[in-house]
Amino acid sequence: MARLNPDNLAHAEELIALYPQRRSALIPILHLLQEQDGYLSEDGMAHVAELVGLEPVEVRGTASFYDMFHFEPVGRYLVAVCTNIACMLQGAYRLLEHAEETLGVAPGGTTADGMFTLEDAECLALCGNAPCVTVNWRFFGDLSLQDFDKLVEDLRSGRLDGEVPAHGTLSRVRRRQGLKAVSAGASPSDEAALPHDSQLGPDAPEASGKGPDLPIPGTQLDLSTYRSTTATAVVDAAHMESSK
Repeated sequence: MARLNPDNLAHAEELIALYPQRRSALIPILHLLQEQDGYLSEDGMAHVAELVGLEPVEVRGTASFYDMFHFEPVGRYLVAVCTNIACMLQGAYRLLEHAEETLGVAPGGTTADGMFTLEDAECLALCGNAPCVTVNWRFFGDLSLQDFDKLVEDLRSGRLDGEVPAHGTLSRVRRRQGLKAVSAGASPSDEAALPHDSQLGPDAPEASGKGPDLPIPGTQLDLSTYRSTTATAVVDAAHMESSK
């Protein structure tokens, strides 16, 4: 599939509405495209370019800066073995060699069944549990060679489907909060998204007692000088209240 499907297209428009300029939503929408297809296709990036008002070459140029984006198909599971200093001292190179033997591919390769792509990674920021591996950016540390074999077996059997989604999925929770961006000087009637979102969920910020609940219906934002989300607005309100 090249272009965003209807559901993801609707989600992309929701993301665009959170920013003062359409192009500001580029990275989140690229992650959405990669979640859909597992990688960034040329047609997909061209579609994203149309959505945010950029040229396809600008989209690719931005995406190529980040190693989380892939421009060719990868396996369902992207297995990255850290070989930086902490992991190296704990046997990471032996673990990487074992991973190559177990999967039958070198770093950068994908297994014939399309299940696994192997990577040699720089620091994965789990130094306290070296040697470590990420699978689709989910962490597994203190891995022995036997632990790695069990991890592969669990992934193949589907026993970790509840913990490790297919490649490209950063979060299974769709963002449902935040102030939608509006142009400076817009009237409150133009800002239908400003009242509380009914789908915030249990992790939404609670009223602190130090300031009003946010987002505030009718709030005016000068987008040339100020950017706000639900979280930063709560912090700002508490700070303004305490400084009185």
